[in-house]
Amino acid sequence: MTQRTTLTVRQVMQPAPLVVQPSCPLRDVIEQMNRLRVGAVIVVNGGNALAGIFTERDLLRRVADADTDWRDRPVSEWMSPRPHTIAPDVSSEEAIAVMDRCHVRHLPVIESGRVIGVVSARMLMSRRADDLNRLVEERTRDLRRAMDEVMGRDAELRYNLRAAGRLQTRMLLPKAPPEWPELRWGIHYAPLDHLGGDYYDVARPDPDHLGFLIADASGHSIAAAMVAIMSRTAFADASGSTTAPGAVLAEMNARLQGLADDRFVTAFYGVLDRRTRVLTYANAGHPYPYRFVARTGEVQEFSAQGFMLGIIPEEQYREKTVQLEPGDRLCFFTDGLVEARNGLGEGYGTDRLRQSLLEHGRTAAEPLAERLLSDQRTFREGHPLSDDMTLVVCELSGNA
Repeated sequence: MTQRTTLTVRQVMQPAPLVVQPSCPLRDVIEQMNRLRVGAVIVVNGGNALAGIFTERDLLRRVADADTDWRDRPVSEWMSPRPHTIAPDVSSEEAIAVMDRCHVRHLPVIESGRVIGVVSARMLMSRRADDLNRLVEERTRDLRRAMDEVMGRDAELRYNLRAAGRLQTRMLLPKAPPEWPELRWGIHYAPLDHLGGDYYDVARPDPDHLGFLIADASGHSIAAAMVAIMSRTAFADASGSTTAPGAVLAEMNARLQGLADDRFVTAFYGVLDRRTRVLTYANAGHPYPYRFVARTGEVQEFSAQGFMLGIIPEEQYREKTVQLEPGDRLCFFTDGLVEARNGLGEGYGTDRLRQSLLEHGRTAAEPLAERLLSDQRTFREGHPLSDDMTLVVCELSGNA
């Protein structure tokens, strides 16, 4: 049997973690967590000594019963003081054991009395994936004699999953893009498994407005698919009677409270007024879409802040507007597109996507979507995806 290499905490930790002072308001801490998409913040005192840790679990445990002004309170009131820590050179298995024994998901990494990183259960499991895959292959060879019955059951399961995947696609995705003559579409939807957590949808609250939603339930496969279906139902109910994206996301957030267990949903929703070409939009923790401005050749972000759906009750989602012009291309995507990695472990990232859009932005919608995907495939060099992936390109023509 192949010798397994044990990873250390230093190899899997996140160096230079997000650090704040105890007096930092919760509002600022949560905004930074949302912007950087991290689940924990290290709290240090003036001498750079560890004072505590603030995690998504701390937020969920306290926010339901908090006063209305809770966002202005210092993080020291909600953090977990004297958190469990770990040394950098112990094994990742020991870190997992500590997390399991202490019922925590994040451990500050301490060396010579100072914080040098943070390690989470998600990091540990991700970095162990290749090792576990090798172990599965070895065990599979040992169990080859018992595979006939397993294969029969597996074939039945795959058949059911494929059928469920086809049903999910019919339930979640529009049958076709809206038939507005001034819009052209390029769409790529690729769940990692037969079932996925990505989806997109459209709404027609009135004849002059078109709403477009792109969303991503955390994780993938069956659990994520179930959360996505719940989200889609909430969107269908909320979007039919209003042109206010913030109100739609707030209603979806309210309906998802307590239904998604410890999962969450990111979403971007925009509503286009076809008479004025004004796009009004709001964001719930989703990657910022891009606009290729045909007149100038620039690429702009649709930057709007908002917490993920299903986490904070009564969250308000602020709206922004942008005046679109004929020839503009809009690029919507889920994080599976930009988090794809090559064989060296480098992420594709938003900078590469933005550069590709700058270079090819004047291409028509459908070939532009394929060009962006081709650039990402070239970067990956055959390295497999690790998440569901959705890309939608919308082109505004001068026709009405």
